[in-house]
Amino acid sequence: MKKLNILHYAKLHTAVWALLGLLAGILYSFGGLLIDTLVTLGWITSAETPGLSYGTLLAFQALIGMPILFAGFGFLTGLLGAFLYNLVAR
Repeated sequence: MKKLNILHYAKLHTAVWALLGLLAGILYSFGGLLIDTLVTLGWITSAETPGLSYGTLLAFQALIGMPILFAGFGFLTGLLGAFLYNLVAR
């Protein structure tokens, strides 16, 4: 079996997980905006959110934070996965 280049595999994993993090950030921030807007308009009631507030703006930080966190996780799991694959492939 062919050995994997650990850093190349980790970079690939990082990119894939960063894109997943961006998708999760988009769902989180815009989903929260939708719910907060509906609560503010009185179309739904919720004990968890007062409606549009400073917290709604803070939720948009997920567009930056989640891709960074997911990419870090992807890099670590990519390193570990390639390392373990190379051990087993011998």
